[in-house]
Amino acid sequence: MQGDGVKGSNASRISTENKAKGRPLANKAKRTAEKKNSDSSEFSANLRAARSIWGSLPPIVLKNLRELTERHHLSVFGGDVTLLGSKLYVTHAGLLRIGERNQCSGIVTHVQKELSDPTISRWVFCATVFKSSDSKGFVGYGDADPSNTSPLIRGAEMRVAETRAVNRALRRAYGVGCCSVEELGSFSVPQMPLTPRSNGHAGANGSSNDQPRLRDRLCLLIRQHDLDPTLVKAYAADFCGTASLKDASRDLVESFITQLATAVKKDRDGLVCKLNAYSQPVEAKP
Repeated sequence: MQGDGVKGSNASRISTENKAKGRPLANKAKRTAEKKNSDSSEFSANLRAARSIWGSLPPIVLKNLRELTERHHLSVFGGDVTLLGSKLYVTHAGLLRIGERNQCSGIVTHVQKELSDPTISRWVFCATVFKSSDSKGFVGYGDADPSNTSPLIRGAEMRVAETRAVNRALRRAYGVGCCSVEELGSFSVPQMPLTPRSNGHAGANGSSNDQPRLRDRLCLLIRQHDLDPTLVKAYAADFCGTASLKDASRDLVESFITQLATAVKKDRDGLVCKLNAYSQPVEAKP
C-alpha cells in the first residue's frame, strides 16, 4: 500500500511538471493569437480609412499598407502615411511616432556648412538618431534648394533640409523602407484617387483647382465643427512638413483637408485632443 502511495505521488508530480512545461507554450500561442488579432484590427481600420480617402486601391498599395501597418503600426487616419499618385509614402509625423513608440533616446541635427550656401538658399543637414542611451547612432543626410523644392516654400529650404535629414535617419534606425513624402524632390506630385469620383460640385463655387477654394473648405470645416483655427493650422503645417500652412503645396493641403474631414466625423473628441497637443511647447530631446 505504501508503494502504491509513492507511485501515485510520483505520477502526480510528473503530471504537474508536464502541465507546467505546457504553460509557456500555451501562453506563447495565446500571445501570438492576440497579436494577429490586433494586427488584423489595425489593418482593417487602415483599409477603411484608405478607401474612404483615396478610393479603390491596387493590390500593390494594399500589400504595402499591410506591411506598414503590421510592422510599424502606422495609421492612415492619423496622417502617418499618404498616397501620391499610386504609391504610399510615410510622413514626418509618422516617423516621429515610430521613434516615440520605440522610446527613441534622441535626435541631433547640425548643418553641413562646407556643403551649404545660404546665398543661393542651398542647405545640407546631417541628423543622427539614437535608439537608446548607448546607441552609436543612425545617420541621415538631407539637402534642399530651389531646384528640388516647391516654389510655394521659398525661404524655408533650411527647415526642409533638416526635416529630410531627420526622416532619413529615422528610416535607417527603424528599418522603414518606404520613402517619406518630405524627401521627394518637390511637393508637386498630384494626389488623386485611383478611381474617378463624381465632381458634380466642382463648378458650384468656381474651379476646384484654385487655392482659395481649399482655404474656403478648410475654414468651413473649422466653423462647422468649432475647431481652433490656430491649432488646426499648426497641425496642418506638421502634417505637410512645412514651416507654416501657406508654405505647403496645394496637393498636400488638399490631402490634409480630406484627412481632417474624415477625422472630425469619426472621432471629434479624439481630434480635439490631438489638436490640443499643438498648444503645448515641444521640448527638444537631449
